[in-house]
Amino acid sequence: MIVVHEARPADSPYVEGITYGRTESDGSIVRPAECRWHMVFVRRDGEARALVVGPWTTAGVASWGAGAEILWVRFALGAFMPHLPMRSLLDAETPLPDASGRSFWLAGSSWPLPGHQDVETFVEKLAREGVLDRDPVVGAASTGRPPPGMSARTLRHRFLRATGLAQGAVHQAERAMRAAELLRRGVPIPDAVHGEGYFDQPHMTRSLRRWVGLTPARIAAAGKSA
Repeated sequence: MIVVHEARPADSPYVEGITYGRTESDGSIVRPAECRWHMVFVRRDGEARALVVGPWTTAGVASWGAGAEILWVRFALGAFMPHLPMRSLLDAETPLPDASGRSFWLAGSSWPLPGHQDVETFVEKLAREGVLDRDPVVGAASTGRPPPGMSARTLRHRFLRATGLAQGAVHQAERAMRAAELLRRGVPIPDAVHGEGYFDQPHMTRSLRRWVGLTPARIAAAGKSA
């Protein structure tokens, strides 16, 4: 069980959301694929560590142990760290080297572990120091607003640099997440198929199994029991 104490959007254009919570017991859950990456800060039994997590190209299982205080920073699509190729971060949890027990190494410098109250200041400093960058073209293109005159080859390169993923993969994953949300809200399966432009129900089922890790029926059932 994870108890979430705070979940909020962020004012920073680099960050989509910040979540702070605590694990009350050991556990695991099916986690969906994720086109965005996270920085995760974990404090447990007097020790602390920082990780860069994802993006995840398929659904999988997330596990945790009891008694951990966790801060998740979900970065916006198009935000990236120039010194860390995004392709190298796919489908992995990458621990950042410990500097002192209360700090970690990143881009050749020692950084104090942020708390949930000052994490946005931490992100601003990353950007100011050039450790964090952002490609606004990627965010715009992912919502169907690519800049006029940009070649498909250039756009493909910028997606790979900023996300580690092809634009088509991002589109498929985002569509699956929207379809899953419709099902959780009680929208009938055929309507979700039509609403998200799938060819038919088997097409949506294959997509949701890959990206969400559950069938449409199981997602709909979980929504009813929530």
